[in-house]
Amino acid sequence: MSVDNDSPVNSSSSDDFAALLDAELDSGSSDKSPDQGSSDDDEDIVAEADARKKRRTILEMDNGVQLDDSNSSGLDASALDKPIKESCTHPGFLKDMCIGCGKRMDDGARVGAGVAFGYIHKDLRLGSDEISRLRDADVRTLLRHKKLYLVLDLDHTLLNSTRLDDLSSEEDYLMSQTDSFEDISKGSLFRLDMIRMMTKLRPFIRTFLQEASNMFEMYIYTMGERHYALEMANLLDPGGLYFNSRVISQADCTQRHQKGLDVVLGVESAVLILDDTEAVWQKHKDNLILMERYHYFSSSCRQFGFHCKSLSELKSDENEADGSLATVLGVLKKIHGLFFDPEHENDFAARDVRQVLKQIRKEILKGCKIAFSRVFPMKFQAAHHHLWKMAEQLGATCSVEVDSSVTHIVSTDAGTEKSRWAFQNGKFLVHPKWLEASNYLWIRQPEEQFPVQQTKSK
Repeated sequence: MSVDNDSPVNSSSSDDFAALLDAELDSGSSDKSPDQGSSDDDEDIVAEADARKKRRTILEMDNGVQLDDSNSSGLDASALDKPIKESCTHPGFLKDMCIGCGKRMDDGARVGAGVAFGYIHKDLRLGSDEISRLRDADVRTLLRHKKLYLVLDLDHTLLNSTRLDDLSSEEDYLMSQTDSFEDISKGSLFRLDMIRMMTKLRPFIRTFLQEASNMFEMYIYTMGERHYALEMANLLDPGGLYFNSRVISQADCTQRHQKGLDVVLGVESAVLILDDTEAVWQKHKDNLILMERYHYFSSSCRQFGFHCKSLSELKSDENEADGSLATVLGVLKKIHGLFFDPEHENDFAARDVRQVLKQIRKEILKGCKIAFSRVFPMKFQAAHHHLWKMAEQLGATCSVEVDSSVTHIVSTDAGTEKSRWAFQNGKFLVHPKWLEASNYLWIRQPEEQFPVQQTKSK
C-alpha cells in the first residue's frame, strides 16, 4: 500500500489511508454469511476472491488508476487473478486482515505490526517498514510544496477549558457571554453542555491556524480523551480545513504519560512541536517550542498552584497583536524561511528543522555570559539546573564564578556577594524571570524590566 507521491499537498498519507481502509471494510460484504453452508474448497475460493479484491484496491491506490480487464495503463489486470504468493511481508493489519495481501491472520501473525494508528482507523496497526515508507512518501510531497509538519498541543497552548462546576463566583458572568455554535469560526468562548465544560480559545488562534497552514501540515496531539479532542478540533477547525483525521489523543500514545512522534506520519527531521509541557516530550525535546501556558479560567490557575486571579476573573485576556501565538507564529515563519532558503533548493530532504530551530534559539542571548547567585539549591550541580540549560540553549555562556567577562548576574536577592559585585562593576543584575521571558518571547528582554529586590534579613 502506498501514497501517491503526487497527491495534493492538503491530502496526507493518514487521509489516504482512512479512505482506502473504509473502502476495504465496505468490500468485506463479499464474505459468505455464517448461515451459508460451504465446503473447505468453497471457503478457499471465497478467501482468494476477497484477497484479489483487496489487492486490486491497493494497486489502484498505488497507481492512481482504475483497473479493468483491458486497460491502457500498462498494468496487467489479469495478473490479479493469479494465486497469491506467500511472499507478503504483512506491512500492517486492519483488524485481522493484512493490508498488503488481504489475507486474514491470527493474533500471532500480527505481533510484528506493532504501532496502532487508531486516529486514522480504529483497527489499524502498521509495521515499522511500512511506517517508514509512508513517511518517506509523504515528506517528499510536502517538501516539494515547501511545507513541514507542526504538532499542536491543545490545553494551555491553543485554548483553556474548565468544567462548568469549577467556575468561580467571579466567573458566573461568563455563562451569559458564550458564543453561538451557529458560526463557530467567529467565536472564542463556548459552553459545551454535552461534556459539561466551557472552553476559551486563545487570542489570535484563527489567524495563527490560517497562516500556519500555509507552511505546515498540522496535527492535534493531546493527552485528553478522544471525544474531548474531537470537540476541541471542531471549535478550532469547524470547516475541516487544517487537521482532517490528524487528531491524536491519549489512547493513541504508545508510552504512558508520554507523547511521541512514533504515531505521527511525518519524519522527525521535518517536525516542529508546540506544547506548554516539556516533560511529556522526553524523546523529542529538540523538536519542541515551549509555549507559555494560557490560564484563562481560575481552575487552571489553581491546578498549577497560582494564588492569583485568572484572566477571566480580571475580565481581561492576552493581547492578540503581541501575545504568545502571534510571537510563535513569527518564529515559525523564520524557521520555515531558513529551512527553505533558496540556496538549499535542491537539498531540502537533507535538511533538519531541529538544527534550524537550535540555530535561531542560540541567537537570542548570543554574547551574554551569565553567573547565578542564590538561584540553585545548595550542593546542586549548577549545570543540571533547567535555568542553566535554558541559558545555554539561548546562546549564553554560563559560569559558576564571576570575572570581568561576565555580563549578567541572575539572582533572586540583591544582597548577595555576586549581586553586589554586579552593582560595583556595572554588570546587569536580573531576576530569573528575565531568562524565562526571553525564552518564551524569543528575543532578549530589557534587563531593567526584571529588577532584583534585596531580601529582608530575619
